[in-house]
Amino acid sequence: MIGLEILQSAIDFIESHLLDEIGYEDVAKHIHMSPYEFHRTFSFIAGITVNNYIRNRRLSLAGQELLHSDCKVIDLAMKYGFDSADGFSKAFSRFHGVSPSVAKEKGSALVMYNPLFIHVSFEGGTKINYRIEKEGKRKFIAFTRTFPVEIINEDDDEGISDFWDMCYREGLVDILKDSRDIGDSRIFGLCEPVLDNTTYFDYGAGILVKDEDRLEELLYQIEQAAEKQELISTKVWEVDEQEYVVFECYGANGKCISKAWEIFFKEFLPQSGYESSEKTDFAVYFDEQKDGLFCELWIPIIAWKEQLSQQKDAD
Repeated sequence: MIGLEILQSAIDFIESHLLDEIGYEDVAKHIHMSPYEFHRTFSFIAGITVNNYIRNRRLSLAGQELLHSDCKVIDLAMKYGFDSADGFSKAFSRFHGVSPSVAKEKGSALVMYNPLFIHVSFEGGTKINYRIEKEGKRKFIAFTRTFPVEIINEDDDEGISDFWDMCYREGLVDILKDSRDIGDSRIFGLCEPVLDNTTYFDYGAGILVKDEDRLEELLYQIEQAAEKQELISTKVWEVDEQEYVVFECYGANGKCISKAWEIFFKEFLPQSGYESSEKTDFAVYFDEQKDGLFCELWIPIIAWKEQLSQQKDAD
C-alpha cells in the first residue's frame, strides 16, 4: 500500500519532470514499487491514472504559455511531449475546449489543472461491509489474454469487458461451465499482478480444479477451444495460500468493481491493520446471484506484523 509520504514523493517527482519523457513506469521506479501496483494504487486513490495526470498537467501549462507568449504551436508540441503539432492541437482542443489558435486570442477561456497535493481530512463514518477469508493453495484453468497496465481504471477502456463478451459469444464460458466440478456454480475473473518492470498483466476467465487427475484433460479441452481464437491463450493458474478481504459488488456492470477497489484503498486499508499483497486477485461470478449482486471481489492482503516479519526474514 502506498503511504501519504510515498504518494507525495511520486507527485513531486512528476512535477519536477513534466518536460521530460516520463510515464508511470518511471515514477514507480523512483518510489521503488512495481509499475502494476503503483499504477493501480495511484489511480484509485487519486481518481485519475498517472499518465492522464501527466497529460492534463502538460496541457494546462501549455495553455498558460500559449496565452502569455508568442510561441509556435509546433514548439509547444515538442516541449510538452507530443510527436506532432496535429496531435498536440487535437489533445489541446479536447482538454481546453478551444484550438491553440483560438487560445492565443485575448479573452479565451482555458482550463487550469493544478498539481495534486496531499490533504488530510476527516472522512469515513460509513459502514464498510466485508469479510476476511483464508484459502489454501489452489489451481485454476483459464482462458487468458494479456493487457497493458495502462488500462487499469481507464474510464473509456473496454478491453476486459470485450474479453468477457467474446468468451460468452464464442462459447468459451459454456466450456468452462461444463468443465466445473459437480456442485460448483462459479466462474472466476483472475488478475495476475506484474512484479518486475513488465508493463503487461494476464487476465483470465477460469474455473477452480480440485481434482488433479482431471487437470490434464481439462487443459487439453480448453486449449483446443483457444486455438480458434485470436489473442486468447490458456494456462494452469496456480495460487498459493493467501488471505483475502472480500467485498460484494452490487450494480449492473463492472463499475461496481472499481468502486469496491476505491473503498479498499481509501477506506479499508488505512484502518484495517492490513496491507495489499501483490498476488492474484479475482472476481467471483455465480450462476445464480443475490438480487443486485454483480460479483464478489477477492483482494489478497497481508497483516502489517506478518509483512514486517517477512521483510525481516528477507533482509
